[in-house]
Amino acid sequence: VTSPYGNNLHHSENTTHGNIAFTTQEAGNYLACFWVDSHSQGGGEVNVNLDWRIGIAAKDWDSVARKEKIEGVELELRKLEGAVEAIHENLLYLKGREAEMRIVSEKTNARVAWFSIMSLGICITVSGLQLWYLKRFFQKKKLI
Repeated sequence: VTSPYGNNLHHSENTTHGNIAFTTQEAGNYLACFWVDSHSQGGGEVNVNLDWRIGIAAKDWDSVARKEKIEGVELELRKLEGAVEAIHENLLYLKGREAEMRIVSEKTNARVAWFSIMSLGICITVSGLQLWYLKRFFQKKKLI
């Protein structure tokens, strides 16, 4: 398993089954690679079952229940509390991203407005210069 910045989080060779878990500090896409060495397997059938969990779903609630000696309704309440905390953190993240996107949108809007005003000014200036040039040209040719 490799992190988005290329850090190796887990590496294992010659395993037939296993479980790994890791907590990350880096946000992004993680890469998990699996391969079968065809020389050692003899070309048989290969099954890979992958259960990739993130966030609150990745927490091992059985070990939490054993460690804190809780069961039943209290364990379910802890699960719900964890889910609510995860939702709250996600909403705060989305609120921050929305504020950033609003700032970017307002900056883009201001730039487009200035570009439009400059384009209009340039068009008016060029039109005035064309009229002045054509009037002068026709006066020299004695057509006006």
